Amino acid sequence: MNGASGKKKLVIAIDGPAGAGKSTIASRLANRFGYVNLESGAMYRALGLKAVETGTPLDDGERLLALAVKSSIDLKPTSKGNRVLLDGRDVSERIRERDVTDAASRVSVHPGVREWMVSRQREMGAQGGVVMEGRDIGTVVFPNAEVKIFLDADPAIRATRRVVQHDATGDPERAQKLVADLQERDRRDSTREVAPLVAAADAVRIDSTRMTIEEVIARAEEIVEEKIARTLHAK
Repeated sequence: MNGASGKKKLVIAIDGPAGAGKSTIASRLANRFGYVNLESGAMYRALGLKAVETGTPLDDGERLLALAVKSSIDLKPTSKGNRVLLDGRDVSERIRERDVTDAASRVSVHPGVREWMVSRQREMGAQGGVVMEGRDIGTVVFPNAEVKIFLDADPAIRATRRVVQHDATGDPERAQKLVADLQERDRRDSTREVAPLVAAADAVRIDSTRMTIEEVIARAEEIVEEKIARTLHAK
């Protein structure tokens, strides 16, 4: 499914709430089909990190946009996932920490910042052959994506997964904070004025509440393979 095979390179958009498993699915699909995994969330986290490091107020949209315009945010795919470079510095690990994740969620609500990010993401995915995950990929960033998947799960299940992911099962206070953070992100994502979290009308929904990760991956691969087959048949 890469350029050498001569097959059309698709844009695969994966949307859904926090804790639904979007990053895992996007990474596995990218590896499976030889595509690049463009993490929109990583880009917002990188800007959130820069805001934290520079002391830029997270509620000041104009200053955050000015900061974004002066920033270089690049994703470099590797066999183990993307390296995230902020102004040439590898911040792949730092941006996964809680303070940066929270900053990214607050940064992402500003219309000017989102417009700048969307422009950058469209540039990066213009030639196809990409898997992008986020909260508005199929509705705003790539509304004409050939494949759109909306990945969801029961909020309680997503919260449990987040606690396990952060190895906080033995720390009730930390687990409670992780659950509260996820609930707050759900609220912000669904109520923000610009590009609220909604499924695209033509997205295929996958409810992973009662599915294993391998079952979700298999279903997502099936969706992509069906689209590739239809694309080839249409030629």
